[in-house]
Amino acid sequence: MSTGDQQHARRHPVAALIIAAGLAALAGVMLWDSARLADMGGYSGVGPASVPRVVAFCILGLSIWTVIEGFRGDFRHPEHQRVSPVLWVIGGLAAQLLLLHPAGFSIATGFLFAMVARAFGKRNLAMTLPIGIALSFVVWVIFSQLLMLHLPAGPLERLFFPGG
Repeated sequence: MSTGDQQHARRHPVAALIIAAGLAALAGVMLWDSARLADMGGYSGVGPASVPRVVAFCILGLSIWTVIEGFRGDFRHPEHQRVSPVLWVIGGLAAQLLLLHPAGFSIATGFLFAMVARAFGKRNLAMTLPIGIALSFVVWVIFSQLLMLHLPAGPLERLFFPGG
């Protein structure tokens, strides 16, 4: 094995250990936070803390798996990151946050949908924006009207549901 191969092999466990430590820290924070929730499971034993605990244990399992893969040498070298798609997704999240209350859930989330679609290579925003708004409106109707959960209503939602 050449020196370059040895250095390359040494770098992978370090990256795997850093990622595993981050995953373990995330799992620890989730377990700590779920311990603070009131466990009102009642007769079923399932309460508000149950799902965060399951997710935390799954993330902890991924952390252990990452360590094992890193030491086995199966940890892949990351591909070159393209900045443009990441900026489109971040811009979509920012647009959603800024538009959520003034424009409502459907329009704000439609912008997020269109910008994430752009990040994945769909360049026609004139097509993806209406599709995103329509899908988001369906989600708003399900959550707001059927499940009676509060999501911000904007002009589009008030057009179809004046009391919403």
